[in-house]
Amino acid sequence: MMHGLSLAPRYRLDDVDPWLLGIDPSRHYWLQVNGDPEQRVAIPGVCVQSISELREIMAAVRSLQPGQQLQIQRAATCLEIHCVAENLLAIAHAVDGAPVWHLFDRETLESLVMSAHPHWQCRLEDVELGRQQLWRSFQLPVAA
Repeated sequence: MMHGLSLAPRYRLDDVDPWLLGIDPSRHYWLQVNGDPEQRVAIPGVCVQSISELREIMAAVRSLQPGQQLQIQRAATCLEIHCVAENLLAIAHAVDGAPVWHLFDRETLESLVMSAHPHWQCRLEDVELGRQQLWRSFQLPVAA
């Protein structure tokens, strides 16, 4: 049996509705799903240790063809990017436990990935988003 897949609207840099809340110091992309302030998600983003590693990832993202996917391993999670069409990429992530593909045009996704640059610094107000993420992790049950 095949499970359904939900799609969020395509996010673009020139969207009128606010969707990007910020990018925290740990490179999580904070989004308002469908522009709804009640539907906030923190998607694990790209984190690198060097500029050469960032160049490799950017080249891999740019070379994605429709139907291909790229998995970028993080310390505790994996970022999964899918190429849906020539100018349509998706990041797979769950919203309220349901699998969702957050859709982006190529320019927008590349802009998010560029925040992985080792010298990039988040806005001061985005540090609070990182604190929220840390607080969430403290509330998870500990594995026995």
